[in-house]
Amino acid sequence: MGKFQVISHPLIQHKLSILRREDTSTKHFRELVNEIAMLMGYEVSRELPLEEVEIETPLKKTVQKQLTGKKLAIVPILRAGIGMVDGLLSLVPAAKVGHIGVYRDEETLKPVEYLVKLPEDIDQRQIFVVDPMIATGGSAVLAIDSLKKRGAANIKFVSLVSAPEGVKKLQEAHPDIDIYTAALDENLNKKGYIVPGLGDAGDRLFGTK
Repeated sequence: MGKFQVISHPLIQHKLSILRREDTSTKHFRELVNEIAMLMGYEVSRELPLEEVEIETPLKKTVQKQLTGKKLAIVPILRAGIGMVDGLLSLVPAAKVGHIGVYRDEETLKPVEYLVKLPEDIDQRQIFVVDPMIATGGSAVLAIDSLKKRGAANIKFVSLVSAPEGVKKLQEAHPDIDIYTAALDENLNKKGYIVPGLGDAGDRLFGTK
């Protein structure tokens, strides 16, 4: 079973509280999503493998550690996942970025895939799938289905706010993946929104309705 971790760093929790506020502006919301994603990136990347390498300091040759060069890919679930990409890229600027487009049918609440654009060698990469919210879990499950169909195996899912129902659905469908979130909220309402949540992350990021 993959790990499930709520990242409770004080800076993350503080910024998340501001993010949730109804009166937080689009500009500030967008900045906060990136900042929280970057802070979460430290924890999400904790297990990246290292190798020893010989370098020369101003004083002597020495053996130190660097990343083994394992290829990374950041895959946002569109639209809202785009808001988390730059925060993670600031830590791993050489990562490739793929995109999976999913929208939710407002009548059935079921996800519909409309776009998959990934690096050609996605099957060889450590993948961070990012979406600010795990609500029903449907979009997350569909996105990971798409990745696994294309040979991806090393997948971590990173979200800001999650509902217990969505996490359970994701774990049942894909028990092998690690899930990281900044908050596990109370529940979903009848419309499939996370409570207390933060509203519609895509609308708040892009100023749409």
